[in-house]
Amino acid sequence: MEGFLGPAHAWTKAVHVVAAVSWMAGMLYLPRLYAYHVDAEPGSRQSETFKVMERRLLRGIVNPAMILVFVLGAALAVDLGAGPWSQGWWYVKLAALVAMAALHGAFARWRRAFAEDRNTRGARFYKLWNEAAAALMAIIVVMAVAKPF
Repeated sequence: MEGFLGPAHAWTKAVHVVAAVSWMAGMLYLPRLYAYHVDAEPGSRQSETFKVMERRLLRGIVNPAMILVFVLGAALAVDLGAGPWSQGWWYVKLAALVAMAALHGAFARWRRAFAEDRNTRGARFYKLWNEAAAALMAIIVVMAVAKPF
C-alpha cells in the first residue's frame, strides 16, 4: 500500500537524507570552530572571522537543513502509517533526534555568546560536545537502518 507521497516517497527520502547529512556536517563542524575560536583574542580580526563563519554556517546551512529534516521526516513518518510506531527502534531514534535538536539549540546559544564576546568555556568543552553530536548521529543511523528491535 502506498502512502500519500506515492512515487515521491523515494525522492522525499533522498532529500531527507541529504538534509540530514548537511545538518550533521554543520553539527560536527560548529563545535570545532568554537574550540578554535576560544584561542582568538576577543575583538581581534581572527575572532571576528570566526564569528562570521559560525553565523553563516548556523544560519545558512545548519538551521535550514534541520528544518528540512523535520519537515520531510514528518512527511515520511505519516506516509509510512502506523508501522514504525509499534517498534522500539522508532522511539530510540526519536529520542536521539530530540536530543540532537536540543544540542542544536545549545550550539546556537553558544554562537551568540561568542558573537557577544561572552564565552567563558574552554576548547575541551566544545570538543566533548562535538563527540556528543557524533554519538547521537550514530544512534540515529543505526536505529533507522538496522532497526535492531
